[in-house]
Amino acid sequence: MKQYELVIFDWDGTLMDSIGKIVNCMQQTALTLNVSMPSEHAVRDIIGLSMNEALNVLHPDGSSDFHGEMIEVYRQQYLKLNTTPSPLFDGVESLLTQLNQIGYQIAVATGKARAGLNRVMGETGLDFHFIASRCADEAQSKPNPEMIFQLLNELNIAPEKAVMIGDSVHDLNMANNAGIDAIGVDYGAHGIEQLQQANPKVIISSPLELLQHLGH
Repeated sequence: MKQYELVIFDWDGTLMDSIGKIVNCMQQTALTLNVSMPSEHAVRDIIGLSMNEALNVLHPDGSSDFHGEMIEVYRQQYLKLNTTPSPLFDGVESLLTQLNQIGYQIAVATGKARAGLNRVMGETGLDFHFIASRCADEAQSKPNPEMIFQLLNELNIAPEKAVMIGDSVHDLNMANNAGIDAIGVDYGAHGIEQLQQANPKVIISSPLELLQHLGH
């Protein structure tokens, strides 16, 4: 018997190896606009937040208009100018296929905007695996639990039957705030020590390792 009915994944750093590209694009955006360039560590720490929240952390003195300009420059970097590859992590497609075959419902809760998630889902061909998704422009930013609450309500799933899979403390704290279990992955934005601060049930080191911890 399955312990969970719904498995909710973060996207960047959990399913897609996009951390390097995000860091490069954020740093190049700062250079383009002649503002202080954030360190790799600083950028990794905001991955998972909505873009507005991320810029409030990285550039707290910037006005809302300037943050809007930064978002547009970042978007151009990410979509057109930066060539850093962002493949799926090894095993992701097999993992999702096996979860579907076992009978899990699968969803996404991401710091991406809807347009960005739709684009990468289409490019990777993974969209058919997911029954639902929530993005940063459809709910309050992680670690606020609104994205998870919306998914649970839409799918009529009890909190104890859902688990969140993520690579950042923002993902895991969102799960904590929603009252659902969380599993960390240590191959994305945050390492084991940071993830442990959010008290996940377990921390895994590869996508397919998740199958050992879902209680099916």
